[in-house]
Amino acid sequence: MSYLQKHQSITRSRINNFTSDNQWKDVNLQAILFDLKVSGEPYVKLEVWSAPGQERPSFSHAAKQDYRPAKVGQVFGPSWTTHWFRVTVRIPDSFEGKPVQFLFDTNSEAMVWSADGEPIMGLTGGGGGERHVDYLLTPSASTNEPLRLFYMEMACNGLFGNGDYHQHPQDRAIYYKLSSAELAAPNPEAWALFHDMDVVSEMANRLPQDTPRYWQALKAANKIVNIFEHADVSTVAPARAVAKRFFEAQGGDSTHQVYAIGNCHIDTAWLWPFDETKRKAARSWATQLSLMDDYPEYRFAASQAQQFEWLGENYPSLFKRIQAKARTGQFIPIGGTWVEMDCNIPSGESLVRQFLLGQQYFKRHFGETCDVFWLPDTFGYSSQLPQIVRLAGAKYFFTQKLSWNNINTFPNTTFRWIGLDGSHILTHMAPSNTYGAQCRPGELIDSVKRHKDIAYSNESLYLFGNGDGGGGPLRSMLERLRRMQNVDGLPQVKQAHPREFYKHVEKTAEELVAWKGELYFELHRGTYTSQSNNKLWNRKSEFLLRDTELLCTIAQTQASRNEHDYEHKYKYPAKELTRLWKLVCLNQFHDVVPGSAINMVYRDSDKMYRDIFDSVEKLRHRAVSCIYGESAIPNDPGLATYLTVFNTTGWMRSSIVTVPDHLAMPFRQQCENGAVQIRERDGAVLTLAADVPGFAAHTIDPENTASRITDEELSLRVFQDDSGDYVMANRFVRVVIDQAGQIASYYDIAESRELVPNRERANVFELYDDVPIFWDAWDIEIYSLEKFKRLDAVQVSISDTGPLVASLTVKVPISDQSVLSQTISLSAISPRLDFDCDVDWHENRKCLKVSFTWDIHNDMATYETQYGVVQRPTHRNTTWDMAKFEVCAHKFADLSEFGYGVALLNDCKYGHSTLENTMSLTLLRSPKSPDEHCDMGKHSFRYALYPHKGCFNESNVVQEAYHFNVPLLKIPSAVPDICITNGSPYFSLSGARNVVLDAVKMAEVNGSRFVVRLYEAYGGHANAFLTSKLPFIHVQKVNILEEPMGADCSAGELTRLHFSDTVKVRFKPFEIVSLKFYF
Repeated sequence: MSYLQKHQSITRSRINNFTSDNQWKDVNLQAILFDLKVSGEPYVKLEVWSAPGQERPSFSHAAKQDYRPAKVGQVFGPSWTTHWFRVTVRIPDSFEGKPVQFLFDTNSEAMVWSADGEPIMGLTGGGGGERHVDYLLTPSASTNEPLRLFYMEMACNGLFGNGDYHQHPQDRAIYYKLSSAELAAPNPEAWALFHDMDVVSEMANRLPQDTPRYWQALKAANKIVNIFEHADVSTVAPARAVAKRFFEAQGGDSTHQVYAIGNCHIDTAWLWPFDETKRKAARSWATQLSLMDDYPEYRFAASQAQQFEWLGENYPSLFKRIQAKARTGQFIPIGGTWVEMDCNIPSGESLVRQFLLGQQYFKRHFGETCDVFWLPDTFGYSSQLPQIVRLAGAKYFFTQKLSWNNINTFPNTTFRWIGLDGSHILTHMAPSNTYGAQCRPGELIDSVKRHKDIAYSNESLYLFGNGDGGGGPLRSMLERLRRMQNVDGLPQVKQAHPREFYKHVEKTAEELVAWKGELYFELHRGTYTSQSNNKLWNRKSEFLLRDTELLCTIAQTQASRNEHDYEHKYKYPAKELTRLWKLVCLNQFHDVVPGSAINMVYRDSDKMYRDIFDSVEKLRHRAVSCIYGESAIPNDPGLATYLTVFNTTGWMRSSIVTVPDHLAMPFRQQCENGAVQIRERDGAVLTLAADVPGFAAHTIDPENTASRITDEELSLRVFQDDSGDYVMANRFVRVVIDQAGQIASYYDIAESRELVPNRERANVFELYDDVPIFWDAWDIEIYSLEKFKRLDAVQVSISDTGPLVASLTVKVPISDQSVLSQTISLSAISPRLDFDCDVDWHENRKCLKVSFTWDIHNDMATYETQYGVVQRPTHRNTTWDMAKFEVCAHKFADLSEFGYGVALLNDCKYGHSTLENTMSLTLLRSPKSPDEHCDMGKHSFRYALYPHKGCFNESNVVQEAYHFNVPLLKIPSAVPDICITNGSPYFSLSGARNVVLDAVKMAEVNGSRFVVRLYEAYGGHANAFLTSKLPFIHVQKVNILEEPMGADCSAGELTRLHFSDTVKVRFKPFEIVSLKFYF
């Protein structure tokens, strides 16, 4: 007689103990999971070779080395080293007829290699749900088994790096113990009962207690325990029969449908360096291939073309096996991007290149592009992604990260996500709230309970498998999934390509809700700021590659046009530019550029950026030499006598430029005429480059500088007034800096308008406590805003007095360890006020911000995003408004009201906020995990204030932000008429000041085509007229994969004007337009 109804919790505890590896393991099911185990010689012979340093040698190299004896109990290390084991096993005759496994536990990661160098599977040692230490030698042993030889490659790191990254640095020396190396004969029926009980017992734990199915599960599990006798294996069969009867009860037609897909989300770098990721992908994916052979229903998806490329380079035979499984539909390349990138920091063109590189790769190696954009784990989603995804040939989107929101619960599961321009993609967020599900009944139950759109769509995606550090699904997960395929009390489960889920939703779902605009992630706001220098290098790389592709395209088209003079000298460096873009995109992975990786990653990243900068410099010089001729552009800058500047932006501009050192002397001789200035702090020579057309060059003759500046422009002045404050003024503005280094007045002369309210200040530095709840490098929490101190200058002095630039030097002590030096500059030619900052930063969990309070009021502030702008509230009326206390912006943020506004420009900062009429820019953080050295040391960065007449949409803020980030390209030249023959713009835009020409490149295929990418920047319609100095025969509108979109020059969206080199392009608000020109 059973009384389980009266003691449910006791019965559940009894059931849980039945399978647990605890104090009862000698009398519960654990006691019979293995029939036999043997270890040591003569059955297991171990030999080891340790690779020097942190080298990760290939199999062919390791197999040739001298090996020494090894044994269980030895420790290996230190961290990040590699140790190769040569293993010889003899299966004893007592194992006859039984499956035989080799259990190898290094408490770290490892790879099994065959004797002939084929990667077989990955292993993960230690405890926890990721544990996988078994390698099947034979499904059924025979007598007189031959000796078997194979290799084990031990990596001295765990699945999640090198210990607890919240507590310890990841490059510390840890040693890993070889805990087991033994032969084992598992009992298949006992293991089957183990998996049965895994499912039945959890259903008894998770089903609602007021349902009959809960009681059926509890009763079945309890009956199995009653039947089983650990000393009598014959009791396994009747126990399994109870489970079988339980599983035979199926759900009805209205049961929720789960589409299950295995994955092993592998961070391309995080708690381990890039090179370890190459091995993680091989270990994880080799394991999945072995499972596919045993489970033909199994479907596994993997994203990130970069990881596939690494695999093809380092494990070519494994890559071919993956291609074969892809053809059968079991291995599913997915996502369409180069890496699973951050979507906050990268520029619009960077996001385009993620898809261009990724989709090209998948098409080339797997025969098709991806229609599902797969990004389960990143820290927010730009409002331009729906349009970019559509332009990349995809139409579906999967993520789940918004389930981590720490203020508001995101209200949708399956919905139409509408982007900035109105494009929409079918979006799904797995209601299990994870991409690493373990195939347990509770997760399936949650997939129904947490589905917020079940009224419209009774189905969901379910991603299972160990992830972040790789590993992927385990055999036990697939066993449980088989049992849960169609069982009463749970959703129905089928393994399928995610595309099948989305297509079925499209076909059957009714009245799906929509979400318009960005998918703001209410967590990890610190990633807009952490690893400041890495963000600076990213921004710099994006613009350097933009300029370089433009110049190389001009050079190539001229070479094709003048083949006798150029073609033998110049060829567009497509391969090298692609390599550089791959490096940029790699470093935009969602744990690298956000600043949440270990120090080793940033040491590698810094090397990649140096590579980019060095290569770009050479490519630019080569292109410019070919455009203007080697006689005009000497290889030896010392032979140059003129300074040519090239404006790579699309608007005419005037700028104060620094003269290269080898041209300084002739310019110094012109200081008296007012058009040249020697800067005090470094002796640099400054001169004016006036009215340089967009996409064109202009030559400055040092002997003819005076004619380039007017008396009105010479009105710049700086002085200390009677109160001790400092006044900087030109014909546009008058700025007062107080003795604390803060702006007390910013007065627009033409508009007779004061921008700083009475008794308020701008350019106020504030030091905040920055101790988040858990995620150190990731998070800035709202309570941090409650605790800060204002930092005042201890020294303000006049540095430069004009005539081109006036400047003040400000010294601000931050603490006993840290100091900030700032140069505040006002030029003679602009109302823009520039701030150049040098910070020596040595803080612990502190955050440095700078704030500006304006006499401007608006409920919304405007922030630049990729290919456009977004507006966000300046108040905190609701929890949704409050959650956006720190937001991401690119080159600028703007606060405007009717008739006037101020833009805050930057050259590498992304963390912004606007509360009422105070704008703030987050400058530096000092987290200690996972990189204990994060941001320690010296930093240089710039920001600027740009007041403007009219609201944002009436302003030229977008253009000014480009100018602030894209300096004129300085080209020392040897002839004065370089720009007489080449001075007209290579491209010009007219008729639509709201349209930006953002990129020019050669087409991916066929050398006689180039691509121009434009976008509408302010949120309105436009008819733009684009004129190309580069001749062309035909122009076609294409997507970002450079495939025709169906609108050519005879269609309404794109028209070539008769007998001209001008095309008329029609734009919708925030539309991205790519044009392919044939020449």
